Amino acid sequence: MTMERSVKRLMEDREKRREENIGKYIEQLSDESTPYRLRAAEALCGCGDERAVEPLIAALSDRENEVRWVAAQGLGKLHDPRAVEPLLPLLADPHRWVRRGAAWSLGELGDVRAVEPLIALLSDGRKDVRAVAAEALGKLRDRRAAEPLAAMLEDEDEPEVRTAIRRALREITGEAGV
Repeated sequence: MTMERSVKRLMEDREKRREENIGKYIEQLSDESTPYRLRAAEALCGCGDERAVEPLIAALSDRENEVRWVAAQGLGKLHDPRAVEPLLPLLADPHRWVRRGAAWSLGELGDVRAVEPLIALLSDGRKDVRAVAAEALGKLRDRRAAEPLAAMLEDEDEPEVRTAIRRALREITGEAGV
């Protein structure tokens, strides 16, 4: 067997294993065991395969906060526009990590439908959620967010949130002095 054929066969075997693994992870997202669902969500987030999008969207309804958070984050990493609508309601999730994951992903997805819901999230009771919402708005670069962000800067006491707001305003307005 030539070296070229050997390498080709190795690559084909690798691709076959990858395909099998994606199928197994999708299956594991429905497992009764939380650690299995969590591990499956984490694996699908990093696979870069569009077949992971719909199963991860379904995982946004998981009973465990951590699984919902990982699924929300993963959808942002996959950059698939199908995730925007299912992520929007998670901005009101009772658990802050889920809200954070959804806000971060919506910023990554770059869809302006998220602007108004993210502006509303700027008044969240958790500073880390407010910071991620501001960062996401900066990534969206929609001028509608400039005024609410500037107004928030006046009242915000938390340095990390103030930094995120300033960064977002620079992204939106292009002004370095913000």
